[in-house]
Amino acid sequence: MKKHPLTKRGAEKLRKELQHLKSVDRPRIIQAIAEARAHGDLKENAEYHAAREQQSFTEGRIKDIESKLSHANIIDVAHLDAGGKVVFGATVDLVEEDSGAEVTYQIVGVDEADIKAGLVSVSSPIARALIGKEEGDLVTVVAPGGEKSFEIVEVRYE
Repeated sequence: MKKHPLTKRGAEKLRKELQHLKSVDRPRIIQAIAEARAHGDLKENAEYHAAREQQSFTEGRIKDIESKLSHANIIDVAHLDAGGKVVFGATVDLVEEDSGAEVTYQIVGVDEADIKAGLVSVSSPIARALIGKEEGDLVTVVAPGGEKSFEIVEVRYE
C-alpha cells in the first residue's frame, strides 16, 4: 500500500486521539453496554442499541487511525531544508495580487487539512500550484471562485 505524507504534528494529533479512544471512550462504552444489559430485554432497550452503535463508530475510528498511522510517511518539517522551495510541510506567506490580502498556508497531509487553520491538503489546487516554487514567484490558482494570482512572499519550514 502507498505511503501518505503526514507532518509530525499531524501524526501526534492522531496518536492522541487514538489514545483517548482506547483509554477513555472504549471503557466508557463497554460500561454503558453492561449497564444497559442489566436492564433486561435487549430488543426494546434504546440505551443498549445506542451504546452498541457508539461502540461500532468508535471501533471503526480506531481502525481508521491505526491504518492511517501505519501507512504514513511522517515528515519532521523542522528538519527540512529544501533551499527555499515550497515542499510538503512548508509554511508559505502569500499576497493576493488583486486585493493585496495576505494569507499564510502550511501544506499538510490530506487528513490534517483545515483551511480555517491555514492547513491546506497537499492534493489541493493551491498546494499543487505552490509546490516547487520559491519566494518571489507568482502562482495562479484555479479555485471554485475563479482564478486567483498570488505572490510568494516567504517560505518557512517550521
